[in-house]
Amino acid sequence: MVTPSRITLARRRRGLTLAELSARTGLSLQSLSNYETGRTSPRPRTVERIAGALAFPERFFSGAEIDELPAEGISWRARTKTPPRVLDSARAAGTLAAQLYDWIDERFRLPAPDLPSLGKPDPETAAEMVRTRWDLGNASAPNMVHLLEAHGVRVFSLPPDSLEVDAFAVWRRSVPFVFLNTMKTVERGRFDAAHELGHLVMHAGGERACAGPEAERQANDFASAFLMPAAGVLGHMPSGARVDQIIQGKRIWKVSAMALTYRMHDLGLLTDWQYRSTCADLSARGYRTDEPQGLKERETSQILTKVFQALWSKGVLLGDVADELGVTEDELGQLLFGMATVAVERDDERGHDRQRSGGLSLVR
Repeated sequence: MVTPSRITLARRRRGLTLAELSARTGLSLQSLSNYETGRTSPRPRTVERIAGALAFPERFFSGAEIDELPAEGISWRARTKTPPRVLDSARAAGTLAAQLYDWIDERFRLPAPDLPSLGKPDPETAAEMVRTRWDLGNASAPNMVHLLEAHGVRVFSLPPDSLEVDAFAVWRRSVPFVFLNTMKTVERGRFDAAHELGHLVMHAGGERACAGPEAERQANDFASAFLMPAAGVLGHMPSGARVDQIIQGKRIWKVSAMALTYRMHDLGLLTDWQYRSTCADLSARGYRTDEPQGLKERETSQILTKVFQALWSKGVLLGDVADELGVTEDELGQLLFGMATVAVERDDERGHDRQRSGGLSLVR
């Protein structure tokens, strides 16, 4: 029996309209609409055509109803003109990641969410409150993915076809999720993670609370304060610092030069003129779009690495997990921060394990 919502989810994951799916499958628009609404059910040969067009295993479409990520609660870190189909595809990928999380949660004890309910403080105060709760003091924030995971946030990477989206966060029931673009510089990835943390702690109270320019500004200010606490910046950076001093100083907090420049201006260490002049100089040196001589080691998931290492040790491969979830191994692997897979299969004749394409190891 086909589950109608799974056809819709798979279509959105591929960024297709009903009309485009109709053209790919040769099925009528009306028939596809009926399948997605449940008015009629496709025959097995029709499911095969739909599955082939969407690059999903046929078994995916006969699974149980999927608890999708709530569209109204997502904080998108993306350009305002990002096409809706790109956002729908990213949300669908996030829903598949949430299914993986459910599978893992049944088998492993994961950290419980530890994000404070802050009411409505200003971003600076909110960042200080979270830092205090997490015993960070005024030190540089550690690996942001590890930090979020340690406090119960489920963190996944965005697949390559969703990279028009920088990041997004959402609460699914009582569990917070963050999805990160891994093609940005390490420094900007850290800022995106802190930005989404800001949304989770400041904008979880209403359906539209996380949307709009004001919410984005607040999340940016939260990230700036969280990564570069005022006492630390004021204690280390001189007033009116030169560009070379800023480039040197950014290494303390593992942030971009532009982010530190903004923070110093916000704290009164740079005048308006100095701020504009510094931004122009940094831009001329390539720091607006890149981070020359920046951090090289990308921050990735510690929990996912440990989970799949534990599964691998028991002979459970990524492909086995994908089979249980009804998706391809490649689809699942795109959510795992670039972990390469090396499977272990049992050689029954020789009685020992041997590696084949597909086993788990870390690329980075």
